[in-house]
Amino acid sequence: MQSQDNTQQPGADGIQESIRWRILLVLLAAIVMSLISVSIVNVALPSIQHGLDATQSDLQWVLSGYALTFGVILVAAGRAGDIMGRGGIFILGVMIFTLASIASGLAQDPTSLNVARFTQGIGSGLLSPQGVGMIQQYFRGAERGKAFGYFGSAVGVAVGVGPVLGGLLIELGGPDIGWRLTFLVNVPIGVLTIVMAYIWFPRPLFTRTSLPSTPTSHRAMRKIQHTLRSLDPIGSLLLGLAVFSVLFPFMESRSALLTWLLLPLGIFLVAVWVRWERYYARQGCSPMVNLDIFSTRSFTNGALIMTLYFMGMTSIWVLVALYLQQGLGESALKTGLVSLPAAFISAYAAHWAGKRVMLYGRKMVIGGLLFAIAGVITTVVVILLHQGGYVSIWWLLGSLSLIGIAQGSVISPNQTLTLAEVPLQYAGSSGAIMQTGQRIGTSIGIAVITAAVFTTLGLSTWPVAVSVGFGLILVVILCALWLAFKDQRHRVKTRSAGPVEGTTGS
Repeated sequence: MQSQDNTQQPGADGIQESIRWRILLVLLAAIVMSLISVSIVNVALPSIQHGLDATQSDLQWVLSGYALTFGVILVAAGRAGDIMGRGGIFILGVMIFTLASIASGLAQDPTSLNVARFTQGIGSGLLSPQGVGMIQQYFRGAERGKAFGYFGSAVGVAVGVGPVLGGLLIELGGPDIGWRLTFLVNVPIGVLTIVMAYIWFPRPLFTRTSLPSTPTSHRAMRKIQHTLRSLDPIGSLLLGLAVFSVLFPFMESRSALLTWLLLPLGIFLVAVWVRWERYYARQGCSPMVNLDIFSTRSFTNGALIMTLYFMGMTSIWVLVALYLQQGLGESALKTGLVSLPAAFISAYAAHWAGKRVMLYGRKMVIGGLLFAIAGVITTVVVILLHQGGYVSIWWLLGSLSLIGIAQGSVISPNQTLTLAEVPLQYAGSSGAIMQTGQRIGTSIGIAVITAAVFTTLGLSTWPVAVSVGFGLILVVILCALWLAFKDQRHRVKTRSAGPVEGTTGS
């Protein structure tokens, strides 16, 4: 199989250390912006409904439209960065995201808001895999684990700060202006990120192909054709349609029976995509995803662990928000404050774990999943005891802190270990495969778990219904833990064959 070389993109050995950390700072600014935009909208939905006279379906697509376009474009965007230059695609994504944030904040009706949110998802889908690819490109060994640790810290802070910031902006701006501020707050961050990227990114990051000055020449045409073949447009289209078909039924809560037929269609399209990628590689072309990476046990196990983790754990914050706001009648601001300590603990845990992941390997992930199990169980205990009047609801601060430790100990270390053996020329697309699994896991998990909660709520009380939801989460996390143990046993068995990056001391 042919692949693009990396000579025109400097790696970890070809760039000063200070520049590497500046690049990481730019990436983290964009990631914080995109994640705050996700979590901040959750608390703004009632104000959006009031301000735009939106229906429940409109509100659902404010959330789902962003996630849908984000998931569909991820892998193709990652491959485009691998081929055409990660820096340029990254800046394009930030620009689209920032402009879409302005359009969201100025929207005059639900339709225009949802169009802007779809566009935001495209921008986020463009920039996210470039971030993972550039960390792979510019950092090696322990430094890479440390960089992913900072990445995880940024994720933790952004997710935790979003609801609180949203609550404050709505309090300040009122129901008519406050929700608009939750979108417009992205604009200064986006502009600053673009400026920093333009100043600090090495120029080879912006493009990997240097076309001749005479674009009509035969050489230029061959160069363009080679680039297009490397982007694998048919493979990109097949995978995008497959992801759309899988995600859409879970995002449309009032789906008709015919809509669910998209699910088997999506699975069929995945099979077609796999056959196409193999055929494309046999023709001597460079496919969008090197399917050989799935024969690497560390990548396959890590991607599955992350999919299962997101299938369960992201529903925790949805259930906590539902229980506090709808079950107990608490404010959005109080709901955000309950989850805030967990976010900062997650940020610290990610930083701590990032510096030690090369020492402990998959054991770090196993430990994090055990903390997740402890957090899920103690949260259910707090909810049931609160129903009986034995403890204050603020005891959730302690149980959710265990969840924060889990997030910091699982997400970034698992990402480091999973991508450790992936070839650099596929860093963007491979990272995007992981993120696509996260999106699919999140969508399926939230849809199934919340459906179980509301079904139980028709027969029982809020504490019982939420406990059922947490029970399902526990089952999914146990599956992820089993897979992590399985991967750990494989690493121990293969240790005698020679050290594998990311498994030292594992």
